[in-house]
Amino acid sequence: MKNRMIIILLSIVVILLVASAIVFIAGGIFSNPKYVEPWKKSYSKKFDDPRIQLAAHGILAANGHNMQPWKIKLDADKDVFYLFADSEHLTKEVDPFARQTMITQGTFLEYVRVAGEKLGYETNIVLFPDGEYDEQNLAGSMNNKPVAKITLTKVEPKNSVLYDFMFLPDTNRAAYQKTQLTSDQIKQLIAINTDKDMTIKIFQDKENIKKLGNYAVKGAEIESSIHRINQESSNIFRSNEYKKNKYRYGFSVEGQGTTGIMKYVMQGLITLVPSINNEKNSADIYVKSTQMVVDNTPAYVMIITKDNSRIEQVKSGMLYSRLILTAHSLGFVMQPPSQVLEEYTEMKEQYNKIHSNYAPKDSTIQMFLRMGKPTQEFPQSMRRDVMDLVDGK
Repeated sequence: MKNRMIIILLSIVVILLVASAIVFIAGGIFSNPKYVEPWKKSYSKKFDDPRIQLAAHGILAANGHNMQPWKIKLDADKDVFYLFADSEHLTKEVDPFARQTMITQGTFLEYVRVAGEKLGYETNIVLFPDGEYDEQNLAGSMNNKPVAKITLTKVEPKNSVLYDFMFLPDTNRAAYQKTQLTSDQIKQLIAINTDKDMTIKIFQDKENIKKLGNYAVKGAEIESSIHRINQESSNIFRSNEYKKNKYRYGFSVEGQGTTGIMKYVMQGLITLVPSINNEKNSADIYVKSTQMVVDNTPAYVMIITKDNSRIEQVKSGMLYSRLILTAHSLGFVMQPPSQVLEEYTEMKEQYNKIHSNYAPKDSTIQMFLRMGKPTQEFPQSMRRDVMDLVDGK
């Protein structure tokens, strides 16, 4: 009898070990995470061309839905390169007018500028050098018209105070400490904006914290209830290490802060039993996590532009990058609960309300962010190999 019990227990242990091994292997525990290599400070040094070196920094910038919709064209003049929006990396359901995509072009350009200072290059950035897009043929225009022409001039390297913060994740979706910004910190953040057509607003009074938190939750509830949007998100969800290495853009479990052994457990389970990550479960988790972070947010920030032109969208992205890096230098992190700013039909009522409450007439809220001191570090997200962005390589 005793021997039989030992055999049964050993069998259970073996089954559990085999099951665990299957889960870990399915999750990709033995895969080399090439998708995080661009985050290494040494990554850009692999390339001799300074334009590629700077672009290798640009790909670390914040970008909508981690689509990384950038293309680089190297000019015959070795001091010149062009940035194009990648029309094959759009999220048309949540970003029907490509406004977020244009903001993403700006975040890239500002990281290029900051990296240029450190590497010893002055970056002259001219937006839409061949004219703005034909909005009736947006994808075609994106393919043919550059967002920016970047011309490099060799100068003495500067000790950039922001450079090191480029290698931190741009978004932290965890709870934040209750610590609010001091008046000096607020002044420092607002002072980074020198464009009269843009405004940074910071809110940390109880009334606005509650009101803006409600907008964030309402936006999450609306978006998570729309099947076509959930399908779009599902299409770019990378469930394991193999897919993350293959695509290197989109969503993954790291987006919710899952790291270490639990990352591989979650990835393995989702890979083996995809129904775990079904639409209803994902929506419920999304809304609950939004409510949790809203309940732990001491401040909100907005970037507002005088109009909504393509140039203003790009410039707001450049300002957003400066804001992220400056906030990091002060010990703060950010997350954009930006669903309420998206321009699809179901969000129209909330979009109009938040603009009526917080934006002057005819102006546009380009970015809506929560901000605070972090309670935990957040993992780095997938990044493409910079050479995959080079057109005609």
